[in-house]
Amino acid sequence: MGRFDGEKARLTTPGPAGTSSRKKVVVLSLVILVVLFQTVLYISRARPHIPRNFHDAQEWLTRYSFLHLRKPASDEIVHPIPKLMDDAVAKHQALLAKQSKTLGQAVAEYKRRYKIDPPLGFDEWWAFAQENGVKIIDEYDNLMRDLAPFRVLSGEEIRRRADQVGHLPSIDLVRLQNGVAITMNIQTGFNDSEVSARAKGFRVMIEKFQHTLPDMDFPINAKAEGRVLVPWEHVTYPNTTSQDTSAGVEAVLGGPFIPDWRGDSNVWEAYRRTCDPSTQARRLFGSLRAQLRQGQVPMSRFEQAGLTSSSTEDFVFAKEVDDKFNFCAHPWARYQQGHFFSDWRTIPVLYPIFSPAKGQGFSDIMIPSHYYYSSTKKYTYGWDPVNMVIKDVDDNETPWNKKSDLIFWRGATTGGGSNPPGFLAQYQRHRFIRMTSDTSDANRTVVIEHPKGSGKWRQVKVGVKDLNTEFVDAGFTKAVGCAQYAGGCDGMKKDMRFAEPVPLGEHWHHKYLIDFDGMGYSARLFAFLKSDSAVVKSTIYTEFFSEWIQPWLHFIPLTMSYKEVYNIHAYFSGPSKSMLAAANLTEAENAPQPGERFIDRDEELRKIAKAGREWMMNIGRKVDMETYVYRLCLEWARLWADDRDSRTYLG
Repeated sequence: MGRFDGEKARLTTPGPAGTSSRKKVVVLSLVILVVLFQTVLYISRARPHIPRNFHDAQEWLTRYSFLHLRKPASDEIVHPIPKLMDDAVAKHQALLAKQSKTLGQAVAEYKRRYKIDPPLGFDEWWAFAQENGVKIIDEYDNLMRDLAPFRVLSGEEIRRRADQVGHLPSIDLVRLQNGVAITMNIQTGFNDSEVSARAKGFRVMIEKFQHTLPDMDFPINAKAEGRVLVPWEHVTYPNTTSQDTSAGVEAVLGGPFIPDWRGDSNVWEAYRRTCDPSTQARRLFGSLRAQLRQGQVPMSRFEQAGLTSSSTEDFVFAKEVDDKFNFCAHPWARYQQGHFFSDWRTIPVLYPIFSPAKGQGFSDIMIPSHYYYSSTKKYTYGWDPVNMVIKDVDDNETPWNKKSDLIFWRGATTGGGSNPPGFLAQYQRHRFIRMTSDTSDANRTVVIEHPKGSGKWRQVKVGVKDLNTEFVDAGFTKAVGCAQYAGGCDGMKKDMRFAEPVPLGEHWHHKYLIDFDGMGYSARLFAFLKSDSAVVKSTIYTEFFSEWIQPWLHFIPLTMSYKEVYNIHAYFSGPSKSMLAAANLTEAENAPQPGERFIDRDEELRKIAKAGREWMMNIGRKVDMETYVYRLCLEWARLWADDRDSRTYLG
């Protein structure tokens, strides 16, 4: 836009005296055509994600457009949320309807999608799924993508790599031997009490069918963060990926593996090597390490990167979460995500590591989180610690009409490591708490319904201080790592709200539950979904169920900026006093008109809460996690074998 504005400014400069009007018009027209051509060419190169057809354009505008782009010629505001919700319902219904109904259909669908026969034991897996009323049969594309890079490796090579990576710090093994699974840590020898909870959780997940499986190992990540970042060249050229590792792990890695970075590099430097050489991330002139020589990156750098506070960003809605966000094309966004600042060193070789979640570009193999599968008072909805059972309805659950309309969140100041230090203020949780702690005179653009429930919308400017007071109850409960915050702990407490910690059950008193990434994925998500509250979710992580859940039906997705959260609240809960005042309206003037159609937006919010709970009761159950892991085990067993044909189901 800078080039276009400059050309336009020059065009308004008066021409030399005596130039004819016709000549000026011709010259002006030619210059405009040249400028338009250059602008289109520039945008097509700089923004390759901009749509190239009308259908894609509609999707792009829904996700990225600003308020003024959503207005028809009549200036009537068309709110995008109703269509987002309708489309979500239709999409999920279509997903359920197309699932295979017979073993034969499931085999045929498997062959159609993956161009190979299913693994041995597929019929037993099918029977297990049918016996347990599993509704998602065919949606395993993410699982197959996770395993695809390992297909170029021999069974011998995979077994060697599993053994080698099992010797590295923070990697435990689940070993299947003679139909029985055990957990172990090769570094210290077998000692179950010292093995991570993630490995123990995975072992329990496979107990029901372990007797049907051959001997094999599963290296389990003991950390929440992803661990494997394989350079683009190694992924693209199989002959590089399939190198022989018989010389040992140190030979493969180029020396002893040090578990933390110790200042010699960082996750981003490893991550950008996973990007195509033509992308912005690979073509950056300066690295994150180079920027450290100048100290913390100033806020002006974030603004130049596109993180401005233009009021139009307040009305941008995400169609889905950002688990597929392209950091290679938009490297500036890395400053907003704590996992790029993790202290734990990543592994630059294709080693098999099973992790509960991963960001785009990581090569870990996903498994269900042990927090979702196990039962604890901190992470499990309905957990009764006295009787040691999970109740369908939590003792602290609150009737919908008695829940508060506040957007609620509590948590610690985690969200990333400190390598390199100085970036904590931009981590996910910190940005939201700082935004919702703002008491300045700044305004936000909010779109309200007038009259209420009429489907007619108008925009108003409202002070952010009033919005935060009326809409939000969010705060940190514990200061962790504040030494790297400007001003230390005192500075953090000055800039951000802190509140007393609350038990999990306190969340059920509120209609809106915000869920953010922490050091990794959010372990509270399944508890939130199972409640009778609506989940508002922002994440960059893909998890085992990501193909099975539908944004705007089971939860409300939130962009990485969070700025639309006020408009989400205004849509479902109606205008607050400050909004009405900004619109010069009273509650009586904004009340539904007698005899006119009324849309209950609060009931729409409740439908999302109900749909999230229904998803948990039907698709997010423990047995659904077991079914996922069962199929993963069959696929892994085939890759583990020397003779893979012998591990193939032929019907």
